[in-house]
Amino acid sequence: MGTLRILSGMRPTGKLHLGHFTGALENWIHYQNLLAEDGSRVYETWFLIADYHILTTSLETSGAYLNTIEMLLDWLAAGIDPDKSPVFRQSQVKEHAELFLLFAMLITSARLERNPTLKEQVRDLNMESLTYGHLGYPVLQAADILLYKGNVVPVGEDQIPHVEITREIARKFNFHYPHPALGEVFPEPEPKITKFSRLVGLDGKAKMSKSLGNTIFLSDPPEEVFKKVRNAVTDTLKVRRNDPGRPEVCTVFSYHKRFIPTPELAEIEAGCRSGSLGCVDCKKLCAAAISAELEPLLEKRRYYEAHIDLVKDILLEGEKKARARASQTMQEVRTAMELG
Repeated sequence: MGTLRILSGMRPTGKLHLGHFTGALENWIHYQNLLAEDGSRVYETWFLIADYHILTTSLETSGAYLNTIEMLLDWLAAGIDPDKSPVFRQSQVKEHAELFLLFAMLITSARLERNPTLKEQVRDLNMESLTYGHLGYPVLQAADILLYKGNVVPVGEDQIPHVEITREIARKFNFHYPHPALGEVFPEPEPKITKFSRLVGLDGKAKMSKSLGNTIFLSDPPEEVFKKVRNAVTDTLKVRRNDPGRPEVCTVFSYHKRFIPTPELAEIEAGCRSGSLGCVDCKKLCAAAISAELEPLLEKRRYYEAHIDLVKDILLEGEKKARARASQTMQEVRTAMELG
């Protein structure tokens, strides 16, 4: 196992799209498989299905289990290896809730209200009121990370405030409750700024989002990918084939930059700017490149769909490992606090 520990996760929202893949899954798989010079793993990786976090913005949970399975299928298809990285549901490891309760005593509501990411969520979701659970979701995230003693948290810059709250909570716990044998119970995790490649949606207006209907799913077959890319927004000033284009404002070209090799990318850009490459042909190239990258994922997903009991067993085994680790941490917590 690696010497540094990473915990990361997603809310179970069902099938994943390209934005999830380029924005998170690729990084997860990179960290999972990263080896040191001696051949050992650099990181010990744990991946959380954050089903408690659903409740911070919605009380609807009826589809949570099916959404969990669909998301897990995409994780496995993309390359998450359960032998290296346990996968588990937050709700099936009760220590998450217990540690959340204890951590809630270590932070003030005023500190949570200053969280800039929370303010952005309230604005973006047009929320008229804030629940206690939503206000405290960074505390639950802190419990998620510290329950497994995460040392490193891969995040984009917008999530740094959450890591800082986690660090503050760890620091305060260690100060008030030093472990009689181990000293400090929790590490202060370091944020690892990761370049997340966030894809704009097919409508060109916002990032990919299922609620906006502007996504390409990892499970989309080639014909569906082409159908979606064909309707993607391009340069509004490039009306006919010979019209010169502006790749920098074209949604499809932003996909090219991720899915087309560099030599071909330069040719596509030159053809767009000169007008020699029409939008229809450009979209065909883009759809083919996306489908080529998704092909091995589709094959693996079909395998796991045909062996759904294996997928459920992977989940149960991951939860067994998570409970063992969480139980060990909480024993240290209770000993340090002289509780129970």
